[in-house]
Amino acid sequence: MTIFSTAGLFIALSLLIALLLAVITIMPWLRATRTSGTSVDNQLLDINVAVFRERLAELKTDKDSGTIDDAHYQNQKLELERQLLDAQREVTPMVTPGIKSRLILMVWVPVLAALAYLMVGDRTPVFDLWTAEDKVGKVADDLLTGKIDQPPVWAIENGQQLISAMQTNVYRHADDPNRWMRLSELFLSLEATDSALEALSRAYRLSPDNEEIATTYAQISFFANKGQLDATSRRVLQDVLAKNPRHEGAQMLMAMGEARSNNFEEAQGWIKRLRSSIAAKPGDHTKALASLDELSANVSAQQQQASEGVEVSIRISASLLPLVKADDVLFVAIRDVNGGPPFAAKRLPISVIKQGEATISLSDLDAMMPERTLQSARSDKTQLAVVARVSHSGTASAESGDLSGNPVVISAEQTQVNIEINQQIP
Repeated sequence: MTIFSTAGLFIALSLLIALLLAVITIMPWLRATRTSGTSVDNQLLDINVAVFRERLAELKTDKDSGTIDDAHYQNQKLELERQLLDAQREVTPMVTPGIKSRLILMVWVPVLAALAYLMVGDRTPVFDLWTAEDKVGKVADDLLTGKIDQPPVWAIENGQQLISAMQTNVYRHADDPNRWMRLSELFLSLEATDSALEALSRAYRLSPDNEEIATTYAQISFFANKGQLDATSRRVLQDVLAKNPRHEGAQMLMAMGEARSNNFEEAQGWIKRLRSSIAAKPGDHTKALASLDELSANVSAQQQQASEGVEVSIRISASLLPLVKADDVLFVAIRDVNGGPPFAAKRLPISVIKQGEATISLSDLDAMMPERTLQSARSDKTQLAVVARVSHSGTASAESGDLSGNPVVISAEQTQVNIEINQQIP
């Protein structure tokens, strides 16, 4: 089917519906009595008859109750009958439209409907979508259902057409988790991580028991958050491990996530479980076990570095808590009191603040440059200051409206500091 046949079918159906509505609208005219005489509108006469009956009933009631005598009743009754006869002589002719009026209405209703449709907005995207579905709709469906792994060369000459056809196909089969999963793979190949995560979240909601979908969702979320396990990815992994405690991919993600969150003991625990699981399997797993030993050593080194860092206890003033928004970002850094790039810094979601407080660890693991570390600053006897700021925009530089606290100067040996965010940048 070509675009011309698709558009032609659409236009034909639109005209048919418009014509049908036009016929329904003028049906009372078509059913008008075709007589040589003048048609009479009897609606007013029916109203007069109804009023006459009501007044006659009232007169009868007055007579029966003794309010009026018989002579008065007869006079009033005759007067009502005379008025009714006069009303019957005054008739209103019904004007029946001619054939020309009917034809004009039947033609202009569909014409005006078509013009209104075309003038509402630019329909180019709609026509482009029809073209894409006509050209690569079958290829898109085969890709999303796993019938083919790679599209033919001719189908990717216009990549946008294939993407549009695949998205439309998925939304038409919105209850199929596998289609959402394959759509996420397409987004990942285009480096559209946010769209891939959205597609994976839909796939996971449709099929939470599918281990492949769940671990892929958690993995992409893990790397998108720069190696951090957020609440959602952690919950997904915990659900996978609750059903399959030996799932190696989930165990590895938990180990990496806990290490990145400075939960080093928990990370080592996951590494030991994963090592035991791999060692218990038949076959030679020397390389895999060596990689785990290396990972364990790295975690130990990170733990040692973290222990030499500074623990920052942050508190937001109660008067400023109403100004904190859900999408704000918390910046914490240790820098030279004389300025320059920080020796250690973290950018964290505001969700780390619980009831106005949080504890953040800064160490050489958070160094922005390899040669500019806390250890080097301490060796050089550099005077350091800790700063904390809540940013509404998420940018590293301070902006008007951000919440901040006064820098707290620390000594080279100090490993713990308290800082209060108690002012708003004008």
